[in-house]
Amino acid sequence: MILAGDIGGTNTRIALFSEDSGRLSLTREHTYESHGHDGLDEIVSLFLTEQNVRVDAACFGVAGPVLHGRVAPTNLAWAADTRLLSKKLGIEALWVINDLEAHASGIGDLAPPDLVAIKPGVSAAGNAALIAAGTGLGEAGIYWDGSQRHVFAGEGGHSDFAPRNELEIALHQYLLRKFGRVSCERILSGPGLKNVYDFLRDSAREEEPKWLNDELSQAANPSAVISQHGLEHTARICEHALDIFAAVYGAEAGNLALKLMAVGGVFLSGGIAGKILPKLKEPGFTQAFVAKGRIQPVMEQIPVKVITNDKVGLIGAARYALTRSLLKSRAERGIPTL
Repeated sequence: MILAGDIGGTNTRIALFSEDSGRLSLTREHTYESHGHDGLDEIVSLFLTEQNVRVDAACFGVAGPVLHGRVAPTNLAWAADTRLLSKKLGIEALWVINDLEAHASGIGDLAPPDLVAIKPGVSAAGNAALIAAGTGLGEAGIYWDGSQRHVFAGEGGHSDFAPRNELEIALHQYLLRKFGRVSCERILSGPGLKNVYDFLRDSAREEEPKWLNDELSQAANPSAVISQHGLEHTARICEHALDIFAAVYGAEAGNLALKLMAVGGVFLSGGIAGKILPKLKEPGFTQAFVAKGRIQPVMEQIPVKVITNDKVGLIGAARYALTRSLLKSRAERGIPTL
């Protein structure tokens, strides 16, 4: 029995997986509000008490940089520590990894319907990349060693936003005045979409209807409202905000592909891509992705797919736990690994 967790700034999802001959099957799952608890140990203890099962291995993908087995989530007030969690939960084979590392680890377990192509291309034997906009922006790499792929985490979402035209330069200046520094996450995230909307309104580039202002002021998630009206073409300011968001998403996905030479493909995960899939299929995303000057012919060959299975983080965490526990068992028995 494998315990897996996908811990984000908004929700913490915990699940149990059974394993048979290397195949994973999700058996039980529950979602908790991340901010409604004092720590990951409290959430997991609650889940295990409710399930009353014995766990053989566990892995938790957490949104934030993991250093020496410890992570302070970027958008949460509490930290997660591998050693302390293992001791408190009584699970020896336990790992804490970056949430995008978990997402990337789950790609191999996905079925064809879980992947939707938004940019054609030819996947080659080589590196791949993963980018995910949600509460924040995450990025991860998938390194090809000639025979298999190895996942590694990054924190590229906090790298500097690079404006590409006069409108984006004006957006950058607006956000610079507001935050002092402009990372990609200030745009490519749920709160980031609201930042783009505010820029269009405050700079008088688009008019905000009163009915929309009233709706946003009462919404628990303003970005979801903006996305909805942008996709339904019911408010021009929302359409424009979503157009900018998709173009910047494409540009940053292309930047990541360049840095990793991701000829094996680029994958989009996270809570936003699946919800705005029609917008990502429009030309704006792909045009920004490939527009890399002299290297554009290479970019045109790289396929881009959206992961629509929202359990990929849980699946990947379970796969990581299974793989690492098997390697650990082999090492303890003195069996060499390649």
